Amino acid sequence: MNNIWKENKRHFLIWGIVVIMIIVALRLGIDEKIVVFLTLALGLFTQVFSGLGALIALIPWIGPFIIKLFTIPFFWVVNALGYFVSVVAIKKGYTKSVTSSRILTFAVLTGIIIGYILGHLLPLR
Repeated sequence: MNNIWKENKRHFLIWGIVVIMIIVALRLGIDEKIVVFLTLALGLFTQVFSGLGALIALIPWIGPFIIKLFTIPFFWVVNALGYFVSVVAIKKGYTKSVTSSRILTFAVLTGIIIGYILGHLLPLR
C-alpha cells in the first residue's frame, strides 16, 4: 500500500485539490456549468483522469471491468457524435471535407488497432 502512495502521490494531491476547489466554488454560488468546465479542463491538462483510471484498474478483478464499463460507452458516444456532425456538415455542403476527415479517422483507428495487435504479439525486451 505504501508503494502505491509513493507512486501516485501527485495524483492524490491534485484530486484532493480538485475536490476542495469544486466544493468551495459551489458554496460560493458559482454556476455549475463553469465549475464542470474548469474541472474538465484542469483534469485534462494535468492528466488526473488517466491517473484515476490507472488507480481504479489496480483493483483486482473488478478494476479492469469498471474501466471498460466507462470507456467503451464513451467511445460509442464520441463515434455517434461524429456521425451526427458528418450528416449536418454534408447537408451544409461540406462533403469533401467530411470525406477527407472520415478517411483520416479511419486511418488513425486502423493504426491504433495495428499498434495494439503488434504490441501484444511482440515480446518486450
